[in-house]
Amino acid sequence: MGSAQAALGPIITRIDHVGIAVADLDEAVAFYARAFGLAVVHEEVNEEQGVREAMLAVGKSGSCIQLLAPLSPDSPIGKFLDRSGPGIQQIAYGVDDIGAAADRLRAAGVRLLYDAPKTGTAGSLVNFAHPKDCGGVLIELVQAGPGH
Repeated sequence: MGSAQAALGPIITRIDHVGIAVADLDEAVAFYARAFGLAVVHEEVNEEQGVREAMLAVGKSGSCIQLLAPLSPDSPIGKFLDRSGPGIQQIAYGVDDIGAAADRLRAAGVRLLYDAPKTGTAGSLVNFAHPKDCGGVLIELVQAGPGH
């Protein structure tokens, strides 16, 4: 990032969550409860993203582990599981203004997957930075919604 971009300050405010692709959500939730003592703080089906998901709070850190199970084999998570197997699918960073964050990333030469943000977990707004522009990591930007 150039010095002009750096002078504007960071666009991310926190690590919101780490997304983990799983084949069976109920089985994964049971494992994280048994092995790590984590509990589900939010669960929903996101038809637009093609997932059934559960957010598990990591202590009182404000960060979560997001378990993502595909609604169909041709959903993005279904394709990820077919290609890579279960595991870390993305890291999500919190932002205060997803539009401004997207503009900053585009100005820095980072491609975003969507022209405009989409609805994410608990009414949040989300967009994704292309992994080919981010060292092989799919980065999700999250602007918290009213239920986030």
